[in-house]
Amino acid sequence: MLAGKHILLIIGGGIAAFKSLDLIRRLREQGAEVTPVLTKAGAEFVTPLSVSGLAARKVYQDLFDLTDEAEMGHIELSRAADLVVVAPATADLLAKMAGGHANDLASTLLMATDKPVLVAPSMNVRMWEHAATQRNVATLKGDGVLFVGPTEGSMACGEFGFGRLAEVPEIIAAIDAALSDGPLKGKRILVTSGPTHEPIDPVRYIANRSSGAQGTAVARALAQLGADVVFVTGPADVPPPAGVNVVKVQTAAQMLEAVQAALPVDAAVFAAAVADWRVASASGSKIKKVNGALPVLEFAENPDILATVSQMTDGRPPLVVGFAAETDDVIAHATAKRARKGCDWIVANDVSPETGIMGGTENAVTLITETSAEDWPRMGKDAVAQRLALRIAEAL
Repeated sequence: MLAGKHILLIIGGGIAAFKSLDLIRRLREQGAEVTPVLTKAGAEFVTPLSVSGLAARKVYQDLFDLTDEAEMGHIELSRAADLVVVAPATADLLAKMAGGHANDLASTLLMATDKPVLVAPSMNVRMWEHAATQRNVATLKGDGVLFVGPTEGSMACGEFGFGRLAEVPEIIAAIDAALSDGPLKGKRILVTSGPTHEPIDPVRYIANRSSGAQGTAVARALAQLGADVVFVTGPADVPPPAGVNVVKVQTAAQMLEAVQAALPVDAAVFAAAVADWRVASASGSKIKKVNGALPVLEFAENPDILATVSQMTDGRPPLVVGFAAETDDVIAHATAKRARKGCDWIVANDVSPETGIMGGTENAVTLITETSAEDWPRMGKDAVAQRLALRIAEAL
Protein backbone atom coordinates (compact mmCIF):
# COMPACT_ATOMS: atom_id res chain seq x y z
CA MET A 1 0.00 0.00 0.00
CA LEU A 2 3.04 2.28 0.13
CA ALA A 3 3.83 2.05 -3.59
CA GLY A 4 4.41 5.52 -5.00
CA LYS A 5 4.33 7.19 -1.58
CA HIS A 6 7.07 9.67 -0.70
CA ILE A 7 8.43 9.65 2.86
CA LEU A 8 10.65 12.39 4.27
CA LEU A 9 12.59 10.57 7.00
CA ILE A 10 14.31 12.62 9.70
CA ILE A 11 16.88 10.57 11.61
CA GLY A 12 17.60 11.88 15.08
CA GLY A 13 20.57 11.13 17.31
CA GLY A 14 20.56 8.05 19.52
CA ILE A 15 21.67 4.44 19.45
CA ALA A 16 18.32 3.47 17.92
CA ALA A 17 19.28 5.39 14.77
CA PHE A 18 20.71 2.16 13.41
CA LYS A 19 17.12 0.89 13.01
CA SER A 20 16.46 3.69 10.54
CA LEU A 21 18.61 1.80 8.03
CA ASP A 22 16.30 -1.21 8.19
CA LEU A 23 13.30 1.12 8.06
CA ILE A 24 14.56 2.68 4.82
CA ARG A 25 15.19 -0.73 3.30
CA ARG A 26 11.73 -2.06 4.15
CA LEU A 27 9.95 1.08 3.01
CA ARG A 28 11.66 0.86 -0.36
CA GLU A 29 10.78 -2.84 -0.60
CA GLN A 30 7.14 -1.76 -0.36
CA GLY A 31 7.57 0.74 -3.18
CA ALA A 32 7.96 3.94 -1.16
CA GLU A 33 10.44 6.68 -1.98
CA VAL A 34 12.50 7.83 1.00
CA THR A 35 14.25 11.20 1.23
CA PRO A 36 16.54 11.10 4.27
CA VAL A 37 17.44 14.01 6.53
CA LEU A 38 20.23 13.28 8.98
CA THR A 39 20.68 15.47 12.04
CA LYS A 40 24.14 16.32 13.32
CA ALA A 41 23.59 13.99 16.29
CA GLY A 42 22.17 11.28 14.05
CA ALA A 43 25.37 11.32 11.99
CA GLU A 44 27.24 10.24 15.12
CA PHE A 45 25.42 6.90 14.96
CA VAL A 46 24.85 6.22 11.25
CA THR A 47 26.88 7.49 8.35
CA PRO A 48 25.52 9.60 5.48
CA LEU A 49 26.98 7.03 3.08
CA SER A 50 25.01 4.12 4.55
CA VAL A 51 21.79 6.13 4.66
CA SER A 52 22.24 7.37 1.10
CA GLY A 53 23.13 3.92 -0.17
CA LEU A 54 19.94 2.38 1.19
CA ALA A 55 17.70 5.27 0.19
CA ALA A 56 19.33 5.63 -3.25
CA ARG A 57 19.00 9.37 -2.70
CA LYS A 58 21.07 12.24 -1.46
CA VAL A 59 21.13 12.74 2.30
CA TYR A 60 20.22 16.25 3.43
CA GLN A 61 22.04 17.55 6.51
CA ASP A 62 22.79 21.27 6.43
CA LEU A 63 20.22 24.07 6.55
CA PHE A 64 22.70 26.49 4.99
CA ASP A 65 23.90 24.38 2.09
CA LEU A 66 23.57 26.90 -0.74
CA THR A 67 23.67 24.18 -3.42
CA ASP A 68 20.72 22.42 -1.86
CA GLU A 69 18.87 25.72 -1.49
CA ALA A 70 19.29 26.34 -5.21
CA GLU A 71 18.21 22.82 -6.16
CA MET A 72 15.52 22.17 -3.54
CA GLY A 73 14.96 24.66 -0.75
CA HIS A 74 13.92 23.54 2.67
CA ILE A 75 10.36 24.76 2.08
CA GLU A 76 9.98 22.61 -1.02
CA LEU A 77 11.73 19.68 0.67
CA SER A 78 9.29 19.84 3.58
CA ARG A 79 6.26 19.76 1.29
CA ALA A 80 7.30 17.38 -1.47
CA ALA A 81 6.65 14.29 0.67
CA ASP A 82 3.35 12.62 1.51
CA LEU A 83 4.40 12.11 5.13
CA VAL A 84 7.19 13.34 7.41
CA VAL A 85 8.54 10.62 9.72
CA VAL A 86 10.93 11.29 12.61
CA ALA A 87 12.66 8.06 13.68
CA PRO A 88 14.22 8.07 16.11
CA ALA A 89 12.69 11.16 17.69
CA THR A 90 14.87 12.21 20.60
CA ALA A 91 13.79 14.23 23.63
CA ASP A 92 15.59 17.19 22.10
CA LEU A 93 13.73 16.90 18.80
CA LEU A 94 10.38 16.59 20.58
CA ALA A 95 11.21 19.68 22.63
CA LYS A 96 12.11 21.65 19.49
CA MET A 97 8.90 20.58 17.78
CA ALA A 98 6.73 21.46 20.78
CA GLY A 99 8.49 24.81 21.24
CA GLY A 100 8.39 25.77 17.57
CA HIS A 101 12.18 25.99 17.23
CA ALA A 102 13.78 26.08 13.79
CA ASN A 103 17.54 26.30 14.27
CA ASP A 104 18.66 23.39 12.09
CA LEU A 105 17.46 21.61 8.96
CA ALA A 106 15.31 19.00 10.74
CA SER A 107 13.46 21.44 12.98
CA THR A 108 13.02 23.92 10.12
CA LEU A 109 11.50 21.23 7.91
CA LEU A 110 9.13 20.25 10.69
CA MET A 111 8.04 23.86 11.11
CA ALA A 112 7.63 24.46 7.37
CA THR A 113 5.80 21.28 6.36
CA ASP A 114 2.11 21.19 5.53
CA LYS A 115 2.08 17.39 5.55
CA PRO A 116 1.17 15.02 8.41
CA VAL A 117 3.99 14.21 10.82
CA LEU A 118 4.60 10.85 12.50
CA VAL A 119 7.20 10.55 15.26
CA ALA A 120 8.75 7.43 16.79
CA PRO A 121 10.28 8.47 20.12
CA SER A 122 13.41 6.84 21.49
CA MET A 123 15.22 7.81 24.67
CA ASN A 124 16.17 6.73 28.17
CA VAL A 125 13.19 5.74 30.32
CA ARG A 126 13.80 8.62 32.76
CA MET A 127 13.93 11.08 29.89
CA TRP A 128 10.66 9.71 28.50
CA GLU A 129 8.95 9.89 31.90
CA HIS A 130 10.29 13.38 32.66
CA ALA A 131 7.54 15.94 33.14
CA ALA A 132 9.00 18.18 30.42
CA THR A 133 8.94 15.38 27.84
CA GLN A 134 5.40 14.43 28.76
CA ARG A 135 4.31 18.07 28.43
CA ASN A 136 5.92 18.21 25.01
CA VAL A 137 4.24 14.97 23.93
CA ALA A 138 0.85 16.26 25.09
CA THR A 139 1.41 19.50 23.16
CA LEU A 140 2.38 17.66 19.99
CA LYS A 141 -0.58 15.29 20.21
CA GLY A 142 -2.81 18.31 20.63
CA ASP A 143 -1.22 19.76 17.48
CA GLY A 144 -2.17 16.61 15.57
CA VAL A 145 1.27 14.97 15.46
CA LEU A 146 1.00 11.18 15.20
CA PHE A 147 2.99 8.89 17.51
CA VAL A 148 4.15 5.30 17.33
CA GLY A 149 5.76 3.96 20.51
CA PRO A 150 7.87 4.08 22.48
CA THR A 151 7.74 0.50 23.67
CA GLU A 152 8.91 -1.13 26.88
CA GLY A 153 12.10 -3.15 27.15
CA SER A 154 15.80 -3.25 27.92
CA MET A 155 17.84 -0.31 26.70
CA ALA A 156 21.42 0.17 25.61
CA CYS A 157 22.06 2.15 28.80
CA GLY A 158 21.18 -0.93 30.85
CA GLU A 159 17.87 0.36 32.18
CA PHE A 160 14.44 -1.13 31.54
CA GLY A 161 11.18 0.63 30.79
CA PHE A 162 9.39 2.68 28.18
CA GLY A 163 11.64 4.53 25.78
CA ARG A 164 12.66 1.92 23.22
CA LEU A 165 12.07 2.78 19.59
CA ALA A 166 9.07 0.93 18.19
CA GLU A 167 10.06 -2.04 16.07
CA VAL A 168 10.37 -1.39 12.34
CA PRO A 169 7.24 -3.38 11.35
CA GLU A 170 5.20 -1.36 13.86
CA ILE A 171 6.56 1.91 12.45
CA ILE A 172 5.73 0.79 8.92
CA ALA A 173 2.20 -0.14 10.03
CA ALA A 174 1.81 3.33 11.52
CA ILE A 175 3.11 4.90 8.29
CA ASP A 176 0.68 2.78 6.28
CA ALA A 177 -2.21 3.85 8.52
CA ALA A 178 -1.21 7.52 8.29
CA LEU A 179 -1.18 7.35 4.49
CA SER A 180 -4.34 5.32 3.92
CA ASP A 181 -7.96 5.52 4.94
CA GLY A 182 -7.90 1.99 6.35
CA PRO A 183 -10.77 -0.51 6.53
CA LEU A 184 -12.19 1.14 9.67
CA LYS A 185 -12.25 4.67 8.26
CA GLY A 186 -15.48 6.34 9.35
CA LYS A 187 -16.12 3.84 12.16
CA ARG A 188 -16.28 4.99 15.78
CA ILE A 189 -15.10 2.38 18.27
CA LEU A 190 -15.05 2.43 22.06
CA VAL A 191 -12.26 0.63 23.97
CA THR A 192 -11.99 0.31 27.75
CA SER A 193 -8.70 -0.58 29.37
CA GLY A 194 -6.74 -0.84 32.59
CA PRO A 195 -7.89 -1.55 36.14
CA THR A 196 -10.27 0.49 38.25
CA HIS A 197 -9.32 1.78 41.69
CA GLU A 198 -12.12 1.59 44.23
CA PRO A 199 -11.32 3.73 47.28
CA ILE A 200 -11.30 2.39 50.83
CA ASP A 201 -10.18 5.73 52.19
CA PRO A 202 -8.17 8.62 50.66
CA VAL A 203 -4.93 6.56 50.61
CA ARG A 204 -6.08 2.97 50.08
CA TYR A 205 -8.02 1.28 47.31
CA ILE A 206 -9.12 -2.06 45.83
CA ALA A 207 -7.62 -2.94 42.46
CA ASN A 208 -6.09 -5.77 40.45
CA ARG A 209 -2.84 -6.45 38.61
CA SER A 210 -3.97 -5.32 35.14
CA SER A 211 -1.35 -3.16 33.41
CA GLY A 212 -3.66 -1.96 30.65
CA ALA A 213 -1.18 -3.15 28.01
CA GLN A 214 -3.63 -5.29 26.03
CA GLY A 215 -6.40 -2.70 25.94
CA THR A 216 -3.91 -0.02 24.91
CA ALA A 217 -2.62 -2.25 22.11
CA VAL A 218 -6.18 -2.88 20.88
CA ALA A 219 -6.96 0.84 20.79
CA ARG A 220 -3.72 1.51 18.90
CA ALA A 221 -4.40 -1.25 16.35
CA LEU A 222 -7.93 -0.02 15.70
CA ALA A 223 -6.71 3.55 15.22
CA GLN A 224 -4.06 2.31 12.79
CA LEU A 225 -6.86 0.79 10.70
CA GLY A 226 -8.51 4.18 10.48
CA ALA A 227 -11.05 4.00 13.32
CA ASP A 228 -12.05 6.97 15.44
CA VAL A 229 -11.27 5.46 18.84
CA VAL A 230 -12.65 6.59 22.19
CA PHE A 231 -10.28 5.13 24.80
CA VAL A 232 -11.69 4.98 28.34
CA THR A 233 -8.91 3.94 30.68
CA GLY A 234 -8.47 3.36 34.35
CA PRO A 235 -5.14 4.13 36.09
CA ALA A 236 -3.03 1.86 33.86
CA ASP A 237 0.73 1.31 34.01
CA VAL A 238 1.22 1.92 30.28
CA PRO A 239 0.65 5.28 28.61
CA PRO A 240 -2.38 5.65 26.32
CA PRO A 241 -1.80 5.26 22.59
CA ALA A 242 -1.45 8.18 20.22
CA GLY A 243 -4.21 9.28 17.90
CA VAL A 244 -7.16 8.33 20.11
CA ASN A 245 -9.60 10.29 22.28
CA VAL A 246 -8.46 9.48 25.83
CA VAL A 247 -10.90 9.59 28.76
CA LYS A 248 -9.25 8.85 32.12
CA VAL A 249 -11.27 7.45 35.02
CA GLN A 250 -10.59 5.90 38.40
CA THR A 251 -13.63 3.90 39.48
CA ALA A 252 -16.08 1.50 37.86
CA ALA A 253 -18.90 4.01 38.27
CA GLN A 254 -16.85 6.66 36.47
CA MET A 255 -15.99 4.19 33.71
CA LEU A 256 -19.66 3.34 33.14
CA GLU A 257 -20.51 7.03 32.96
CA ALA A 258 -17.71 7.63 30.41
CA VAL A 259 -18.82 4.63 28.34
CA GLN A 260 -22.42 5.80 28.22
CA ALA A 261 -21.29 9.31 27.26
CA ALA A 262 -19.28 7.86 24.34
CA LEU A 263 -22.25 6.08 22.78
CA PRO A 264 -23.35 5.58 20.05
CA VAL A 265 -20.44 3.65 18.52
CA ASP A 266 -20.07 1.07 15.78
CA ALA A 267 -18.27 -1.37 18.09
CA ALA A 268 -17.25 -1.57 21.73
CA VAL A 269 -14.30 -3.54 23.09
CA PHE A 270 -14.30 -4.00 26.85
CA ALA A 271 -10.74 -4.91 27.76
CA ALA A 272 -10.73 -3.17 31.15
CA ALA A 273 -10.34 -5.25 34.27
CA VAL A 274 -13.13 -3.62 36.25
CA ALA A 275 -13.26 -4.32 39.98
CA ASP A 276 -16.32 -6.43 40.79
CA TRP A 277 -16.83 -4.80 44.18
CA ARG A 278 -16.33 -1.50 45.94
CA VAL A 279 -16.44 -0.45 49.56
CA ALA A 280 -20.02 0.53 50.25
CA SER A 281 -19.07 3.54 52.35
CA ALA A 282 -15.50 4.66 51.69
CA SER A 283 -14.03 6.66 54.54
CA GLY A 284 -13.44 10.35 53.94
CA SER A 285 -10.31 10.27 56.07
CA LYS A 286 -7.52 7.76 56.52
CA ILE A 287 -8.57 4.75 58.59
CA LYS A 288 -6.25 4.60 61.59
CA LYS A 289 -4.64 1.42 62.80
CA VAL A 290 -5.89 0.52 66.26
CA ASN A 291 -4.15 -2.25 68.20
CA GLY A 292 -6.33 -5.29 68.51
CA ALA A 293 -9.09 -3.94 66.27
CA LEU A 294 -9.49 -4.70 62.56
CA PRO A 295 -11.57 -2.45 60.34
CA VAL A 296 -14.81 -3.92 59.02
CA LEU A 297 -15.36 -3.22 55.34
CA GLU A 298 -18.81 -3.63 53.85
CA PHE A 299 -18.74 -4.29 50.11
CA ALA A 300 -21.19 -3.42 47.37
CA GLU A 301 -21.33 -4.76 43.83
CA ASN A 302 -20.05 -2.51 41.06
CA PRO A 303 -22.07 -1.93 37.88
CA ASP A 304 -21.53 -4.56 35.20
CA ILE A 305 -20.42 -2.38 32.29
CA LEU A 306 -20.17 -5.16 29.70
CA ALA A 307 -23.62 -6.53 30.51
CA THR A 308 -25.15 -3.05 30.65
CA VAL A 309 -24.03 -2.21 27.12
CA SER A 310 -24.57 -5.71 25.71
CA GLN A 311 -28.17 -5.80 26.90
CA MET A 312 -29.17 -2.31 25.76
CA THR A 313 -32.44 -2.30 23.84
CA ASP A 314 -31.83 1.07 22.24
CA GLY A 315 -28.50 2.16 20.80
CA ARG A 316 -26.61 -1.08 21.41
CA PRO A 317 -23.37 -1.17 19.37
CA PRO A 318 -23.59 -3.60 16.42
CA LEU A 319 -20.54 -5.45 17.79
CA VAL A 320 -19.73 -5.84 21.50
CA VAL A 321 -16.52 -7.61 22.48
CA GLY A 322 -15.71 -8.57 26.05
CA PHE A 323 -12.59 -10.00 27.70
CA ALA A 324 -12.48 -12.86 30.18
CA ALA A 325 -9.40 -13.26 32.37
CA GLU A 326 -9.65 -16.68 33.98
CA THR A 327 -7.39 -18.89 36.10
CA ASP A 328 -9.09 -22.26 35.53
CA ASP A 329 -11.58 -23.86 33.12
CA VAL A 330 -10.92 -20.88 30.86
CA ILE A 331 -13.06 -21.86 27.87
CA ALA A 332 -16.00 -23.07 29.93
CA HIS A 333 -16.07 -19.98 32.13
CA ALA A 334 -15.59 -17.60 29.19
CA THR A 335 -18.30 -19.30 27.11
CA ALA A 336 -20.73 -19.03 29.99
CA LYS A 337 -19.75 -15.40 30.50
CA ARG A 338 -20.49 -14.54 26.86
CA ALA A 339 -23.96 -16.02 27.13
CA ARG A 340 -24.63 -14.44 30.52
CA LYS A 341 -23.48 -10.95 29.57
CA GLY A 342 -25.06 -10.98 26.13
CA CYS A 343 -22.00 -9.78 24.19
CA ASP A 344 -21.14 -10.96 20.69
CA TRP A 345 -17.55 -12.10 21.28
CA ILE A 346 -15.40 -12.91 24.29
CA VAL A 347 -11.60 -12.85 24.19
CA ALA A 348 -10.59 -15.39 26.83
CA ASN A 349 -7.16 -15.81 28.36
CA ASP A 350 -5.51 -17.76 31.14
CA VAL A 351 -4.04 -15.34 33.69
CA SER A 352 -2.94 -17.88 36.27
CA PRO A 353 0.43 -16.82 37.76
CA GLU A 354 2.49 -19.44 35.93
CA THR A 355 1.49 -18.05 32.51
CA GLY A 356 3.10 -14.65 33.14
CA ILE A 357 0.35 -13.03 31.08
CA MET A 358 -1.13 -10.68 33.69
CA GLY A 359 1.17 -7.67 33.49
CA GLY A 360 3.42 -9.35 30.89
CA THR A 361 4.18 -8.56 27.26
CA GLU A 362 2.57 -11.65 25.68
CA ASN A 363 -0.89 -13.15 25.57
CA ALA A 364 -2.52 -16.41 24.50
CA VAL A 365 -6.21 -16.03 23.82
CA THR A 366 -9.25 -17.87 22.53
CA LEU A 367 -11.81 -15.88 20.55
CA ILE A 368 -15.24 -17.17 21.51
CA THR A 369 -18.26 -16.34 19.38
CA GLU A 370 -21.79 -17.70 19.31
CA THR A 371 -20.70 -20.56 17.06
CA SER A 372 -17.01 -21.24 17.71
CA ALA A 373 -14.00 -21.07 20.02
CA GLU A 374 -10.88 -20.15 18.04
CA ASP A 375 -7.51 -20.70 19.76
CA TRP A 376 -4.78 -18.22 18.83
CA PRO A 377 -1.10 -19.01 19.42
CA ARG A 378 0.80 -17.20 22.13
CA MET A 379 2.14 -13.93 20.74
CA GLY A 380 2.95 -10.39 21.74
CA LYS A 381 0.05 -8.27 22.93
CA ASP A 382 0.47 -5.92 19.96
CA ALA A 383 0.13 -8.89 17.60
CA VAL A 384 -3.01 -10.08 19.42
CA ALA A 385 -4.43 -6.58 19.12
CA GLN A 386 -3.69 -6.34 15.41
CA ARG A 387 -5.33 -9.70 14.75
CA LEU A 388 -8.41 -8.73 16.76
CA ALA A 389 -8.62 -5.34 15.02
CA LEU A 390 -8.60 -7.03 11.62
CA ARG A 391 -11.39 -9.40 12.73
CA ILE A 392 -13.43 -6.42 13.90
CA ALA A 393 -12.85 -4.70 10.55
CA GLU A 394 -14.12 -7.82 8.77
CA ALA A 395 -17.20 -7.99 10.99
CA LEU A 396 -18.11 -4.34 10.47
